[in-house]
Amino acid sequence: MHPYLSRRNFLAQSGTGLGGIALAHLLGRERALGATGPIRPQINPANPNAQRPTHFPARANRVIMIFCSGAVSQVDTFDYKPELIKRHGQPMPGAEGLVTFQGAQGNLNKSPWEFRPRGQSGKMVSELVPHLGALADEMCFIHSLTGKTNTHGPGENFMATGFTLDGFPSMGAWTTYALGSENDTLPAYVAIPDPRGVPQSAGNFWGPGFLPAAFQGTDFNATQPLRNLARPSEFSPATDRATREFIATLNRHHLERFPDDSELAARISSYELAARMQLSVPEVADISSEPAHILKLYGADQAGNPVKDLKAAYARHCILARRLVEKGVRFVQLFNGAYQTGGEGVSNWDGHKSLQPQYVKHGEVMDQPTAALLADLKQRGLLADTLVVWCTEFGRMPTFQKGASGRDHNPNGFTAWLAGAGVKKGFSFGATDEFGYKAVENVATVYDFHATILDILGLNHERLSFYHNGIERRLTDVHGHVIRDVLS
Repeated sequence: MHPYLSRRNFLAQSGTGLGGIALAHLLGRERALGATGPIRPQINPANPNAQRPTHFPARANRVIMIFCSGAVSQVDTFDYKPELIKRHGQPMPGAEGLVTFQGAQGNLNKSPWEFRPRGQSGKMVSELVPHLGALADEMCFIHSLTGKTNTHGPGENFMATGFTLDGFPSMGAWTTYALGSENDTLPAYVAIPDPRGVPQSAGNFWGPGFLPAAFQGTDFNATQPLRNLARPSEFSPATDRATREFIATLNRHHLERFPDDSELAARISSYELAARMQLSVPEVADISSEPAHILKLYGADQAGNPVKDLKAAYARHCILARRLVEKGVRFVQLFNGAYQTGGEGVSNWDGHKSLQPQYVKHGEVMDQPTAALLADLKQRGLLADTLVVWCTEFGRMPTFQKGASGRDHNPNGFTAWLAGAGVKKGFSFGATDEFGYKAVENVATVYDFHATILDILGLNHERLSFYHNGIERRLTDVHGHVIRDVLS
């Protein structure tokens, strides 16, 4: 008899095999199997936003990404530096003759706002953002982010897509390409531009790049839902419905004649989604049904001067973001601040010349509505499976520019925070130096930031790919490590 056919060897080999299966399961659960091959989702052109499985169990099912355009100063918001206060008005040691984006630097300058400890964690947060400070125990701060550029447009591209150049898919496009949507009457990916306009990188921030166009973000807001969506006034609802039903019949017959034409199937799918959105978008964007206490919580009931009007508009956008994730929209991008030619500091966080007067306004607009969004998500149970991301394109210098009372661009160390599903609460990761100039502890890149967000969504950033122009492309290029210290 062959030795492998004996009863003893059969039982021994079976036991070893079962142990191997168990080990593979454990390693897979811990994402330690080391598989390197690409994972390209199978897309049905007739239903490109159908739900697709994660690579491993996800901590979060959807994302709200709040992007503050113009580069928020970390040392005036969330990165407390006692040494900066102590050495206020002195030259920064080792930085003699330092020239940054807009020129030579002056002396160290403490924040105009006091910092104080918040919550059980005792996190030091600036009085510029008191409402967000009150929720510090819900947040996971990353204080050691670094970028690749000190220019706004490329910096926005880098935070959005992982590349400084135009033409690459945004984080939301990668997410919906991988996972699809939980809703078939709304876009899988929605971008809500600031009431003042769009960021400097404009539509590239929510564009699909080389991914199929179905995965681009759809931009609309609570004031102006999708353009060209309403039924023409000369058509009655019955006529409109009959017309759509007739077109659907023609499309179905046309598709039956060309069953292998994926582009035709994709076009028909997009038209059908547009038809469904005629009903769903106005409904979800109409916040008039929200109770008075919710409008007050967000600050959407305020008015009377330009800042309060702007705050109320941004607050309505925050409410819209919550309503969208309630409906199962996979990725919502919410913008605070916009690019405006000739309006430096007026419409975004680009505080070069006079930081304090500008930031007083921007803090007022951003703080309460953003904090209310976080609190509202929590009280509705949505924060349990929603990841909230707050970020900006880079940071600011701890010095003031020579001849000005504002801070220059600084990609060497800045702050972002996460909240909700998958991350530790009241936790801080990494650190900048004693002045807030450079990341020095647990230095992290934007690639690491992206890898961590994808991991929370159950996606392996090294394997999620799209074959384009002879290259297996991915959000993190050939870089990035998951910041496991921030994961719950």
